[in-house]
Amino acid sequence: MTEDSSSVQPQGTHDADIDQLFGPAGRLGQHVSGFRARLSQTEMAKAIAEAISGQTTLIAEAGTGTGKTFAYLVPALLWGGKVIVSTGTKNLQDQLFLRDIPTVRRALNVPVSVALLKGRANYVCHYHLERTLENGRLTSRDDVGYLRAISRFIKTTTSGDKAELAEVPETALIWNLVTSTRDTCMGAECQYYQDCFVMKARKEAQQADVVVVNHHLFFADVALKDTGVAELLPSANTIIFDEAHQLPDTATLFFGETISTSQVLELCRDVLAEGLSHARDGAEWAKVVMPVERATRDLRLAFPQDFVRLSVTQIAASSTFFPALETLRKEFHSMIETLESQAERADTIEQCRTRAIELGARLDLWNTRQAVPTANADDKSGEGQECVLWVEAYSSSLQLHRTPLSIAPIFNKQREGVPRAWIFTSATLAVKNDFNHYASQMGLRNAPAQTWPSPFDYAQQGLLYVPNHMPLPNSPDYTDAVVDAALPLIEAAGGRSFLLCTTIRAVNRAAERLRTEFEKRQLPFPLLVQGEAGRTELLERFRAAGNAVLIGSQSFWEGVDVRGEALSLVIIDKLPFAPPDDPVLAARIEVMEKKGLNGFMHHQLPEAIITLKQGAGRLIRDEADRGVLMICDPRLISKPYGKRIWQSLPPFTRTRELSVAQDFFITP
Repeated sequence: MTEDSSSVQPQGTHDADIDQLFGPAGRLGQHVSGFRARLSQTEMAKAIAEAISGQTTLIAEAGTGTGKTFAYLVPALLWGGKVIVSTGTKNLQDQLFLRDIPTVRRALNVPVSVALLKGRANYVCHYHLERTLENGRLTSRDDVGYLRAISRFIKTTTSGDKAELAEVPETALIWNLVTSTRDTCMGAECQYYQDCFVMKARKEAQQADVVVVNHHLFFADVALKDTGVAELLPSANTIIFDEAHQLPDTATLFFGETISTSQVLELCRDVLAEGLSHARDGAEWAKVVMPVERATRDLRLAFPQDFVRLSVTQIAASSTFFPALETLRKEFHSMIETLESQAERADTIEQCRTRAIELGARLDLWNTRQAVPTANADDKSGEGQECVLWVEAYSSSLQLHRTPLSIAPIFNKQREGVPRAWIFTSATLAVKNDFNHYASQMGLRNAPAQTWPSPFDYAQQGLLYVPNHMPLPNSPDYTDAVVDAALPLIEAAGGRSFLLCTTIRAVNRAAERLRTEFEKRQLPFPLLVQGEAGRTELLERFRAAGNAVLIGSQSFWEGVDVRGEALSLVIIDKLPFAPPDDPVLAARIEVMEKKGLNGFMHHQLPEAIITLKQGAGRLIRDEADRGVLMICDPRLISKPYGKRIWQSLPPFTRTRELSVAQDFFITP
């Protein structure tokens, strides 16, 4: 059963219940196949139950294999009241909703209702599907087939969640035409409002005891009030963030502002189409949008390169960027004036007007003359926060970013008010058992924090190998040196390897070299490369092959679970420090150094350690797993900070001798 916040029990009263539930003869052991009692899991569950009872905050780091999901679900389902569980990805969301929560609910025999809530882009929209069927603006034969499948799907589905329709890839462009956005939703005016899958999902979430969301949705809602989470928060007694190490980056993304030239051009297209459809006599619509489109393209052309990331202070005063931005502002406001005069002619023109006003306000806010140095903790939007203004140019679009340097004051504001439990859990939150870096990023100073060790015997199950004679990572032939050093171990391991790189360029170079070497040496190892297929497909092929080598960058450093012999060697090319030219990082370091802190030791190093712990965590996933973690970066040994890094990793046996690492695959 669930309880409301007024009936939570005093601290400490749940310990005996948890001992019994998680014990060898407890309900979990009886009802969950393969369940084994683990002391660290039981102790973690007790600490979470205490935080729930006391409506306090807890930072909980659980080593791989602890079983943190059950450790938070059991107390949450029994004593959590209204619970929001937020996790890192939609895949993990589905896993919690479809597998983990039903398993625990059955074992505990508690009548807890559960709802899954995703962002509106995941639900088919009746209105937009109908418009797309009528307009027939399809560019490929695939889209025609996909559209037919979606039309059949909408007649049988109860949720409208596109994850249920496996025959249409999640990345298919057709989804953009049959789902709504915050800008294009008709809301209560829509003829299909009663049948709307987004509204249905939100209503179910309102009524459920446990709601499963993801971090993107949670923070999009805090920033935009558009996903249904804001309506849930007032009644929630317990908020649990799983994969909580991702929160600083996700929150920074949503508490910032981004305007892209693509958004402006998309709005121009809609203004032209709706104006010609509903108010042809009201304005010369082509002449209304053309100056805005021209100014938008001129803004992108201010940077002739294909890829650029610059803070506003790095853009030369003589650049055409600043005049182009002013021209865009001026022309954009002229378009808004025309929309104001014609908005009453049709709902869709009114919708364009609303979008234009909001986009115009964000353009005005991106004001280079006030780079926002004042901090005001009462400001929910982040407008009073210290921000960095920066631009990012791609081959066909330009993005203007306004990013807060710290999310702590904004996030603290969200946690004020009604007392409730806040649980932050992940396998990687601490640096050598020190939680200060994470706590200060999230504004959780003085919050209780605890680590529960992994049950794995890392000294027996794993070996950390750092090769001798590696060049420094900034050497031009560094990736070749990594491949040369890794090849003897890949052979000894019989394939069965991940090569995790810090850049896409390194992925491509390593793939080129390994392909050549495998052919030359007649090695029978399938080579799987990020970008040549989707992540899920690559992982399925890796598991099925049993002797494959997979090369990937960021998306394979975390959230990847390959148990058993298929993965026996994880090679990391270099320590994952953020690129030094990152405008947000540079601004953060500047602010820290003004306060007398060392930007490298207090920010870059802890960030790199947490990312490295994620990558290293791919190796040992089970009590029976064995393997070698090979870190090629010589700075792990040569730099004074290297010791702090390897002491933060699991306690593997360590070696620098290739022969010892090779023998590890022979010796049982």
